[in-house]
Amino acid sequence: MSRQGILTVVSGFSGAGKGTLMKALLAGYGDYALSISATTRSPREGEVDGKDYFFVSTERFLDMISGEQLIEYAQYQDKYYGTPKEYVDRMLSEGRDVILEIEVQGAAKVRARYPEALLLFVTPPSAEELERRLKNRGTETAEQIAGRMSRAAEEAKYMPAYDYIIMNDKLDDCVKQLHSVIQNAKQSTSRCGAFMSRISNELQDLLKEEN
Repeated sequence: MSRQGILTVVSGFSGAGKGTLMKALLAGYGDYALSISATTRSPREGEVDGKDYFFVSTERFLDMISGEQLIEYAQYQDKYYGTPKEYVDRMLSEGRDVILEIEVQGAAKVRARYPEALLLFVTPPSAEELERRLKNRGTETAEQIAGRMSRAAEEAKYMPAYDYIIMNDKLDDCVKQLHSVIQNAKQSTSRCGAFMSRISNELQDLLKEEN
């Protein structure tokens, strides 16, 4: 059945492996369009402008806000993050399934603007595992890691607002689960209104012909 694409929001704790999960999902299932966020933070080693993020100045980001060019935006540790609107709307209208990897603040704003959006929260199996992953990255000080753990404790309060929890323990299993959840969501009655209306009308027309 023809349909508009499904918009999926993926959030999770810093260190839960969201970025690795997204790359593995796109590598294994090439039909997804991963929205590229704009941010005012500096690129990390290996990140490419226009591929991983749109790296912009604070002034440019504020212009995007005032021009209503963002679906959502949030400020985290003195840096701005936001989702450009034009790309997302174009991909959805073309029937592509779009994934937004954003923070919990932005997820609530997306749900308000796109009530049909699917919200998924990625988490490791335990708080101890989360701390271990943050330490193993080797990119942050002990103070910064403590700050991220404190932030995670606050973000955990938002988990009930999400549709599904995705536990990232074994990557391959997690990728399959994520893909399955998104594909199954396409068949929900809330997203199949046009089909249900059409087949109901067809049934009524056939009954009239037979009578």
